[in-house]
Amino acid sequence: MTTPAAPASRIPEEVHRRRWAILGVLILSLLIVVLDNSILNVAVKTISQPAPTGLGATQSEIEWAINSYTLVFAGLLFTSGLVGDRLGRKKVLLGGLVVFGVGSALAAESGSPGQLIAYRALMALGAAFVMPATLAVLMNVFERAEQPKAIGIWAGGVGLAIAIGPITGGALLDHFWWGSVFLINVPIVIVAVALMVWLVPDSRDPNPGRLDPVGVLLSVVGLVLLVYGIIKGGELADFTDPKVLLTTVAGLVVLIGFVVYEKRSDHPSLDVTYFRNKTFSAAMAAIALVFFALMGVTFFSVFYTQSVRGYSPLEAGALMLPLAVAQMIFAPRARLVVDRIGNRVTTAAGLVLIAVTLAAFALFEADTPIWLLEVDLFLMGTAMAHIMTPTSVVIMQALPREKAGSASALSNTFRQVGGALGIAVLGSVLSTAYRDGIGDKLGMLPAGLRDTAGESIEATLGVAAKLGPQGRALVGAADDAFLHAMHVTALCGTGVALLGALVAALFLPGRPSAEQRGEEERELVVAAE
Repeated sequence: MTTPAAPASRIPEEVHRRRWAILGVLILSLLIVVLDNSILNVAVKTISQPAPTGLGATQSEIEWAINSYTLVFAGLLFTSGLVGDRLGRKKVLLGGLVVFGVGSALAAESGSPGQLIAYRALMALGAAFVMPATLAVLMNVFERAEQPKAIGIWAGGVGLAIAIGPITGGALLDHFWWGSVFLINVPIVIVAVALMVWLVPDSRDPNPGRLDPVGVLLSVVGLVLLVYGIIKGGELADFTDPKVLLTTVAGLVVLIGFVVYEKRSDHPSLDVTYFRNKTFSAAMAAIALVFFALMGVTFFSVFYTQSVRGYSPLEAGALMLPLAVAQMIFAPRARLVVDRIGNRVTTAAGLVLIAVTLAAFALFEADTPIWLLEVDLFLMGTAMAHIMTPTSVVIMQALPREKAGSASALSNTFRQVGGALGIAVLGSVLSTAYRDGIGDKLGMLPAGLRDTAGESIEATLGVAAKLGPQGRALVGAADDAFLHAMHVTALCGTGVALLGALVAALFLPGRPSAEQRGEEERELVVAAE
């Protein structure tokens, strides 16, 4: 009996030899994009303080500084994936990094919250072309058998960025002005561009689709209207206000129109036929729901550690280390758990653990031992590692290698949209609950000052500081109102994570049988031939 020849590799030998060095460059590029958001989370308290320390940004302006980035990023990901598939992923990566670096330099010199919001949107324009291209290149330099391991390391890079971001941001804020948290991106961009030119090969889809400007416009407009309505509702503490209802409903209508248009288009930026695959759809939903819960909680945890507990930006950044360390440890190893118990159990269990860790925030008070927070964050990072890796593998392997840009773009779009809505919805819940809790304590203030002081804990503490001894009573009231609001918001996040666990348990695949694994291997041999 003749032994069949091993299938020829679809990866050039020269590229195959340096694949791990290429992965390192891709992770550095990813690091810049994720690093910026994790740094900003530490800096929001400083930016919300009056000039010259910060920009005097209100809570809604802080949310928009975060969401202007997220919305532009998410809205352009559909097109950026197609552009990379058409023009070449390396070219798109290089262009995106340069735009991101220019936006970072401009954001560092912002003179008002409005300028910061605008320059953050420019940074997102560059980032939208970076993140999906990193996964697309990865899928084209690794063979299928090594892809889960490579994706696990890629996901661990997110944990590394989460670890470096808060510590770096805290150290910069302790020694420099707030703009330094953006300026730090520039030298990293320069190094990443140089390494990419040297190491990373180009790749593209031999049969790319046409661009879809109408679809892009509809997705961006719909998302902006929807999230603006939600943020405005939280700012007014009234989701029944006509302006809020009109904007939110308009956003939903535009997004429905986007889906209908994409379904009928012969060159859609979002191919809705992908979602006929229940496994693919469930993986997307799980990613969106976990980032909805996580980003909303991350937003308020910064104020909990700095405003209520009194930690400096650097100390608050250090407190986030367990979350990042857990991701770095477990993300590259999550594939081993999936091999043993399957995607369904791994992802569902991860989402249940996320729910438990979010619920724990509902028990935290001003004097809770800080080690309990550290344990909770470590468990949260562990859960994240066992969600991101298996769902990313499912999504990336569901589509052909040539469509890697589109698959990566979709994955990142759902992650970013989930995060944007999490900040908007849970941030609005936090704002509304805080206003309700602090309102009765502001009766001694003039009407105009009362509205300002009631917007957020930082606003209340700022007014209290100006009042001197007379304002001391407001500090304790602000802490109590914020803790109540945090508890309410954490429980909302818990419910969302449990919904994600249910979706994963119902629709993600279990552990494949030996027969299924053998069939998959035979299909791979045929495809390689």
